[in-house]
Parts: sequence; C-alpha cells; structure tokens
Amino acid sequence: MDQMFSKFQPVALSLFRFITGLLLFQFGVAKLLKFPSGTMFEKVELFSLIGAAGTLELILGGLLMIGLFSRIVAFILAGEMAFAYFIGHFPKGFYPLLNNGSLAIALCFACLYLATSGPGPISVDAAMGKR
Repeated sequence: MDQMFSKFQPVALSLFRFITGLLLFQFGVAKLLKFPSGTMFEKVELFSLIGAAGTLELILGGLLMIGLFSRIVAFILAGEMAFAYFIGHFPKGFYPLLNNGSLAIALCFACLYLATSGPGPISVDAAMGKR
C-alpha cells in the first residue's frame, strides 16, 4: 500500500503547492480587486496593512501557483501568515477555533512545508532546472 501511494507523492506535492497558492491568491483578489463582492474585504485600502498583505497574497500566491521561485515565495508567505495570525487573530483570543485563525495557521505551516520541500515536478522551477 505504501509503495502504491508513494509513487504519486511528487505529483501530489505539485498539486498541494498549486492549491496553497490558489487559496492565498483568492484572498489577494478579494482584498485588492474586491471580487467577489460582499466579502469582508470591501473597505480595504491599498496603502494599509491589509492592502499590503493582499498585494503579497496576490503576487506571491500567483507565483506559488505556477511554481516560480517557489521556496523563497513560500517562505515569505509563511512569514506573512504568521504575522497575520499574531496581529489579526491572536489578540481576539487564545484558541484558533474561537479567534478564526485556523486558516492562517494552516497556510503558515503549508507554506513552511513548501519552502522546505520545493515545488514538485510540475512547476516552472522544475522546468527551468532549479530544483
């Protein structure tokens, strides 16, 4: 069973990287482009702390989706998510379930994993030979 699943690990890593980037990218789109309308980010200004986070999520999330400069991009995004948790969620309470910080923590550690594991075989980095 282990051998059967392990042969899919490289492709699963690429898919994990893409989905993690997509999740971050959608927050950047919501914060900066106000899409979809009616989200909690309707009043975010570009030159604010949340606007800066949206810029990072939009640009670096896009780079993570295609797998370009994946390790450094993932490392920066892990730091951004840790910062988001401790600035935006932790002051509302200790428990992530109650302070709505669960996604920030999960994305932080997902990006930290991607920074250490690399982009996987289906990426621009792999195509350029930057493994």
